[in-house]
Amino acid sequence: MMFPLSAYIEAAMELARYDKLEDGSFAGEIPRLKGLVAFGKTLHGCEQELRSTLEDWLLVGLRLGHKIPVLAGIYLNRVKHGRLETHQAA
Repeated sequence: MMFPLSAYIEAAMELARYDKLEDGSFAGEIPRLKGLVAFGKTLHGCEQELRSTLEDWLLVGLRLGHKIPVLAGIYLNRVKHGRLETHQAA
């Protein structure tokens, strides 16, 4: 069983798109998640940086009450009694 936040991160990373830049480095983004972009000298480095940026993006967004887009049927926007109440659709 995967926790909803971990499942969300994996679903988001499956949507990642990478471009090789003119200088040989890489840029990565997750188009469904506004403003989420990362860079790395290698494709692997870019992927690691994108995952780290995604984790930070989610934690800040949840803390500030931003509406997090639904991915793979995973809802992260529900709050009950001041705590995050996650739901993963079957």
